Amino acid sequence: MERLNLEGWLPIRVWQPTAEWQVDWCWFGDAPLHQPFFREAVEERLRLPFNQAFRRQTPLSALVDWQAGRPGLAPSAFIFHASRCGSTLISQMLARLDNHIVVSEPPPLDALLRSDLPASARRAAIAGLLSAYGQQRRGVEQRLVIKLDAWNIGELALLRELYPQTPWLFVYREPLEIAVSHLRRPGMHMVPGMIGASVLDDGLPFEGQENYIARRLGRLLETGLAQCREWAGLAVNYSELPDAMAGHLADFFALEGGQRQQVFAAAGQHAKQPSQVFVGDGADKQREASALLREQVEQWAREPYAALERLRQA
Repeated sequence: MERLNLEGWLPIRVWQPTAEWQVDWCWFGDAPLHQPFFREAVEERLRLPFNQAFRRQTPLSALVDWQAGRPGLAPSAFIFHASRCGSTLISQMLARLDNHIVVSEPPPLDALLRSDLPASARRAAIAGLLSAYGQQRRGVEQRLVIKLDAWNIGELALLRELYPQTPWLFVYREPLEIAVSHLRRPGMHMVPGMIGASVLDDGLPFEGQENYIARRLGRLLETGLAQCREWAGLAVNYSELPDAMAGHLADFFALEGGQRQQVFAAAGQHAKQPSQVFVGDGADKQREASALLREQVEQWAREPYAALERLRQA
């Protein structure tokens, strides 16, 4: 495929059907990414007759060719998180800004970060992928923000190799409230075997859902803490949101004066269900937590959470 034919197309899947990796592309044109998650934007675009009639598939090398030919914006910030803790609220607030491209948990990035590609090929493919996401499809975009999957905190070092100057933050929350959320509706990384090998694995046997969720959450917080210490990440507690987007987070994302007010148009909405009004649920989750869940969270997740709080407040 000629380079010109990829303008306005975004990579929606990378996979390895045989020996050679492949990339699926979807036509977005100048449509912005306003949905809470990238996969939701993809589902919406795939319903268009054009995308149902015309598919684009290339070798993985097309991503490298893209960056070499006409690179898009480089990432201006990375958002890492402990899941169910406000990271989607941050990304949705930024998505309100016309000059921001916000790509939230794109599956192709996770696939490449945790792939078994040779190191040089993996780095080149990731750089090409993010360059494709950084296309200035409407001509006004100036910043590219990437929100990663929760477990990708384990791959931070690889992204630091590629983008050593790009600032990043780690969002977290009172662990009992995160655990209750996953007990209600488990995320992919809280279901045994769902996401494959990751930094969350501890080698211990499954001993019930409460134990498993608490252990995985503890690993998430421990890894986030270690990465913040090693790579100078900004620790952000859910309790600071959304107000911090008018203060130190506005500085972190380099928001201008008018943008600091504009982002709050999304603050009253439920981040994952924009049609609903956001209502804080921390007290409800605290009441809902069982004695067993409290015990497991105290055992596995309380210490790294407390250490993150000390780091944040230092």
